[in-house]
Amino acid sequence: METYGHSLNLIAAELVLMVSALVLLLVTAWIGDKASRSISIIAVGVLAVCAIITVPALAQGAGGLDRVAFMGQFTADAFAAFAKLLIYISAAVALIVAPAFFGRVGAMRAEYPVLILLAVLGMNMMVSATDLMTLYIGLELNSLTAYVLAAFLRTDERSAEAGLKYFVLGALASGIILFGMSLTYGFTGSTDFAVVRLALTGPLSTGALFGIIFVFAGLAFKISAVPFHMWTPDVYEGAPTPVTTFFATAPKVAALALTMRVAFDAFGEQAGAWQQIIIFMALASIIVGALGAIGQVNIKRLLAYSSINNVGFLLIGLATGTAEGASAMLVYLVIYVFMSIAGFVVVLMLRDDEGRPIEAIADLAGLSQARPALAWALLAVMFSLAGIPPLFGFWAKFVVFQAAVNADLIVLAALGIAASVIGAFYYIKIVKVAFFDAPSGRNATGAPVSHKVLLLLSCLIISPLGYLLTPWLGALADKASSSLFFVV
Repeated sequence: METYGHSLNLIAAELVLMVSALVLLLVTAWIGDKASRSISIIAVGVLAVCAIITVPALAQGAGGLDRVAFMGQFTADAFAAFAKLLIYISAAVALIVAPAFFGRVGAMRAEYPVLILLAVLGMNMMVSATDLMTLYIGLELNSLTAYVLAAFLRTDERSAEAGLKYFVLGALASGIILFGMSLTYGFTGSTDFAVVRLALTGPLSTGALFGIIFVFAGLAFKISAVPFHMWTPDVYEGAPTPVTTFFATAPKVAALALTMRVAFDAFGEQAGAWQQIIIFMALASIIVGALGAIGQVNIKRLLAYSSINNVGFLLIGLATGTAEGASAMLVYLVIYVFMSIAGFVVVLMLRDDEGRPIEAIADLAGLSQARPALAWALLAVMFSLAGIPPLFGFWAKFVVFQAAVNADLIVLAALGIAASVIGAFYYIKIVKVAFFDAPSGRNATGAPVSHKVLLLLSCLIISPLGYLLTPWLGALADKASSSLFFVV
């Protein structure tokens, strides 16, 4: 029999995050911004503690009724643990790279690490949600902190614009999800995923179908999938780069994990209904992401379109509707997170002689001469994102396409492979500018040690050495996806 003690034990990581965020908020109020660096270090420590708490659930492949808390509203299974560990890593990186960036413009505030912790708490609830109410609360907690983070540089017009656009469009997406949830509740009589799944067995009513469509439309905004991707380039460009690094990794993992749980848990009996939606979003995201990136002149906007493109490949795994496809998505997510970290750390390290950030692609000219190590790191990131072997990004695409072929989605896999060739163009263009164009003279040397360490570690993972991790990574992804397919 479920007890509150058992439930509280399952949400230990969330309790640590909540208490830590509230305590650090009080410290911020008392001491002020001069404690920002110390609070950031403590926040990284809090994330490490949460990771230690979370690891056993993944290692044991935990799942089933024993991992369900608060009468079916929350689950602490291996799938949630897998996603949470990726979220903790991404959030820790966003905390580590922030002081050097904000310090240059005198904008480092103690609220930043507190907002990150609260966002992580919301994302934890998202990936563990087994009820539409829990889903919405987690989604809104994450979204509200994200709006503030996007507009964190209050004196920067681009940052303020990014925050405003994100808020307006995010509120619209939240309304769409809420409307879909209300339809789902109205036609199934419950907000519990297990009950919704049972109620949707058999013929699907028109009302329930619209509920599924609206829920997936709202989630498509959160993962920046076409046709709900329009906010991504503007927010990625306008938000401070450490915040953009955070947006490209942690919330993306949380939203995709949530989409997987909703698809397989709540709407698993009606896979035929949502597979068509997912297939369209996958192909459209791959094509629009690739074509949209070609004409970009700002590297952060280019990485935004790259993110849309990669979401398309991830959704191919979801379209299979199989445990193998779910496992392939998780493997892809891990590799994508480290590729994104490496890419944005490179952007953070691009500075001119006066310390101003370099974001224009044309200003990367001659990078191979001024900063050869950084240029080669950029080459590794771009080729890995393009899926060019032997870099680890190739393996991410390979496992997803393999899952699609095994699920008899051969045409989808073929179209995805063909469309990935378009994406290779703009990745190679970046390399061409950095290695073969006449020097721009804007590439200054020097970077914080923390940036160099993060770039080195992430580049090692996306290099051919990453293939040594494939047996271990595949086994963990299989454990996580198996727990996702446990049916009450």
